[in-house]
Amino acid sequence: MSPEVLLARTEMFNNVCKILEEYQHKKNNLVPILQAVQEEYHYLPEDVLRFVAASLQLPVARVFGVATFYAHFALEPKGKYIIKVCNGTACHVKDSISLLDTVREILKLHGEQKTTDDMLFTLETVSCLGACGLAPVVVVNEEVHSLMTPQKTETLLKNIMASEKELAA
Repeated sequence: MSPEVLLARTEMFNNVCKILEEYQHKKNNLVPILQAVQEEYHYLPEDVLRFVAASLQLPVARVFGVATFYAHFALEPKGKYIIKVCNGTACHVKDSISLLDTVREILKLHGEQKTTDDMLFTLETVSCLGACGLAPVVVVNEEVHSLMTPQKTETLLKNIMASEKELAA
């Protein structure tokens, strides 16, 4: 293992140790611990789940069981921008499928792929965002975009991409 990889892994586990300390290493705090870990890393890395299990003296299967039971938890890395397209009844009736198609086309997501290769975007379909009066709805991270059309969705994504290019320059 290279020194850079070792340093990154050490930092990762130090952050997890801080989270565990914050929740006093209590088994009953498993869900909030996993929420904090996911907040830190945007997903639940397998080696971190094993570390949490060992630290809390819980069976690994129980920790993985909790992580896979709740839809909120992700076991795969997510992009910097999480795009949620609502496909609940109100959004679906107002053609949210065309929004999904637009996002997939612009981000060049193929098949079951949810995250772009550059880890910038992750596309998720959700059953309801509770904003039926604003349908169809797209949420980018926690920002709600209402009354979306394919054109508005394209503009939104292209603006994010342009701002990311500016940041990289």
